[in-house]
Amino acid sequence: MSNYSLDAESSSPPTGGVQSVDRAISVLEILAQRGEAGVSEVAAEIDVHKSTAFRLLGALEARGLVEQAGERGKYRLGFGIVRLAGAVTGRIDITQQGRPVCERLAEEIGETVNIAVMQEHYAINLYEVRGPGAVTAHNWVGELTPLHATSSGKILLAHLAAKERTELLSAVGMKKVTQRTITGKAKLEKHLVTARERGYAFALEELEVGLHAMAAPVRDRDGRVIAALSASGPSYRLTEERLHELSPVLVKGAAEISHRMGHLG
Repeated sequence: MSNYSLDAESSSPPTGGVQSVDRAISVLEILAQRGEAGVSEVAAEIDVHKSTAFRLLGALEARGLVEQAGERGKYRLGFGIVRLAGAVTGRIDITQQGRPVCERLAEEIGETVNIAVMQEHYAINLYEVRGPGAVTAHNWVGELTPLHATSSGKILLAHLAAKERTELLSAVGMKKVTQRTITGKAKLEKHLVTARERGYAFALEELEVGLHAMAAPVRDRDGRVIAALSASGPSYRLTEERLHELSPVLVKGAAEISHRMGHLG
């Protein structure tokens, strides 16, 4: 059995459609590694009959994920892969362009700095740099956090079209996470108006008791808000007063990442 087969330690092999998906992904990985491969090579790698490998390659070819390399019976990755990758390249770029800025801000502000984007009804953290004064080992990367209860979520909401924002909040609701979470739409809308005017949003123990945070918008070359740059820390240190004092540093950092993303405003 090849390296592309299922982990031998898994409790049971996949069946039916799940097995087909697993094999199809293995085919893509083989072509990514080898550049080109024939039906026989693919069949041998994933330990299936040639007819099965041929059907898998045919299905992937129909979706543009693989293509035939000339008339030699070889297959290679198709441009459909680029289409799929395009959905995440923007996020990868934000992380790459934001890394040096986040590292500098974490030192300058002394607190944990995150880059987050909107994913469906949540804000998801893509990158984090912990400040020298970080008191917990909590890593927010990959976590889905509620839009209405976080500074990142608020700044992302603030720059949505009003109709889109209303529909989103109606669909997901505004759950009370802590005693200080804003659950009224009118009150939240007031906060969002202020966030747009000030250039940053803040959350005071609205996601987690004892945690304060602020966030500023990151824009793409067309001026659209594509991410939020946030700084968060314990409420006894990142007090409401200190948060507002440090906000220009965060806003400037977000503008720098925006510039790196091609925004000239």
